[in-house]
Amino acid sequence: MAISSEPFRAVQVHEQVAQRLLADVRAGRLPSGERLPSERDLARGLEVSRASVREAIGLLQVVGIVETRPGSGSYVTREAHRRAEATEASALQAHEAGPSALLDAREAFEPAVAAMAALRARPDPDAERILAEMDRLSDPASPSELAAWSEGDRRFHRRIGVMTGNPVVMALCDQLATMMDQPFWRRLRDDSLTDPGRMRLHGAEHRMIYEAIVAGDPAAEMFAREHLRRVRRYMALSGPTEEGAP
Repeated sequence: MAISSEPFRAVQVHEQVAQRLLADVRAGRLPSGERLPSERDLARGLEVSRASVREAIGLLQVVGIVETRPGSGSYVTREAHRRAEATEASALQAHEAGPSALLDAREAFEPAVAAMAALRARPDPDAERILAEMDRLSDPASPSELAAWSEGDRRFHRRIGVMTGNPVVMALCDQLATMMDQPFWRRLRDDSLTDPGRMRLHGAEHRMIYEAIVAGDPAAEMFAREHLRRVRRYMALSGPTEEGAP
């Protein structure tokens, strides 16, 4: 008898939380229109971090089970029960890299990419155009402007890889940019930018990174690292050793 050698996949904490909430919707314990408990209460009750709860809710938003109303909270959607019956648990594992995992990788990689780009110290007209486009967007933004700003953010960070002149780094930055285009990441990322001033601050950080690179200033690495730390704070996501912590 042949035995499959496919390795087991570790289920992340936020996926387990999403599966638990999905099961509660199926069982009728969370009916349509029901307001979910706060992130704090869910985290306390499930003994997980608030970041894991936030990612779980973001994942359920992507599959149409939950909707978040600014200033009010998260609610079970009108179509949630039907969608829950059609949603397999495996569908909640389709996003192999959750936002926390993506940020872990970016924090380990992108500051070094900025430092490498600074060694070449060359301007990049495409990066300058992207920054100018993002500067023209209002803050707070309409949904369409927010989507355009997020797309510019993704393109800008990919462009830093191009500025290194290294084809391997470019390919890795392309992969990260692709993951930043996933609905799960975009949902949480866009939600993190709705507070007034955040887009302008991120834009200023982008400009600092770019100008340091062009000037050949090694501070580009520090600016990139601090920028990503702020992204994590605004997204309210845990670090690499904190996902299961209450």
